[in-house]
Amino acid sequence: MAQVHLKDVVKRYGALDVVHSINLSISEGEFVVLVGPSGCGKSTTLRMVAGLEAISDGEVRIGDRVVNDLPPRERNLAMVFQNYALYPHMTVRENLGFSLKIAKRSQREIDAAVNEAAEILALTPLMDRKPGALSGGQRQRVAMGRAIVRQPDVFLFDEPLSNLDAKLRTQMRVEIKKLHQKVGSTVIYVTHDQIEAMTLADRIVIMRDGHIVQVGTPLEVFERPLNTFVATFIGSPPMNLLSGVIQDGAVVLADGTTIPTPPDLRVAEGRKVSLGIRADNIMPEGHSLPPSAHMAQVEMPVLLTEPLGTETLLFTQLAGTEVQAKMLNPRPVRPGEVLRFGIALDKCHLFDAETGASLRS
Repeated sequence: MAQVHLKDVVKRYGALDVVHSINLSISEGEFVVLVGPSGCGKSTTLRMVAGLEAISDGEVRIGDRVVNDLPPRERNLAMVFQNYALYPHMTVRENLGFSLKIAKRSQREIDAAVNEAAEILALTPLMDRKPGALSGGQRQRVAMGRAIVRQPDVFLFDEPLSNLDAKLRTQMRVEIKKLHQKVGSTVIYVTHDQIEAMTLADRIVIMRDGHIVQVGTPLEVFERPLNTFVATFIGSPPMNLLSGVIQDGAVVLADGTTIPTPPDLRVAEGRKVSLGIRADNIMPEGHSLPPSAHMAQVEMPVLLTEPLGTETLLFTQLAGTEVQAKMLNPRPVRPGEVLRFGIALDKCHLFDAETGASLRS
């Protein structure tokens, strides 16, 4: 295991900066996920750590070494890609042991490392198969096993689950979580999927346009987003945002609907704001909201419904804006039906209308 430190790291193509002065410290054994939309710089950042992209400015330190000028093979890292990168003519056993064979390790060492990795990832029954005879999930487990046998200081994952279907992605998230618990290595993981980020990470690094926007635990970035980008990117469904202006301690929406401000926030009169409400915190009357001493009620028409089994997602409208709410103990709801909803005010957020910045101190 090793710490990883990025100090003022920049990636520049000609006159264009695509990664802007990244600063990030990752502890030994920590699982950190870089997440953001396509083109935000997360994979480029990972590739600079790996040595697959040159660093334009700044410093990357792994353990006690500055590795800016070291080739990838000298950084003691293992990288798992989305396309598996397995040798199709080799068996699982041969794929797992290939890097150790190249390193001229003894056959006894190779066998011990390969068998240990196979046991951790439940690959033992598959050792004599070739990649063409494996499912996508099995191939990804082989790719992870090939990384394990090298005993790297840091594991790097670059969108490893993006080629899998939804069920396999869920299964592989569990496998990766178990792997980290067993091996305990430092992990840097890149994804555009915020559900992967929330379920896997010790800390999430949210990126946008080559900048780090927020760093925190999954709960921190979910409950205290620093701006509207984080608020709508993290969480499923995304946070509802309603435009309004502060009048007499309340948010007045475009149609005149008045919703009291969250009880812990004091905002200047006349300030234009966005009121953020997660679907979990707005439900029809008769359904259990999270415990809250501060409630507001609004009536909204239901536009359509999305049944999810134990709950139903309701698409409604307030002040001309689509609002998503949740209904537990689902019942049939007709489009156009008007329901009365409760809003947990102490779970709501206020953001500056112009900058998008959170108004929480």
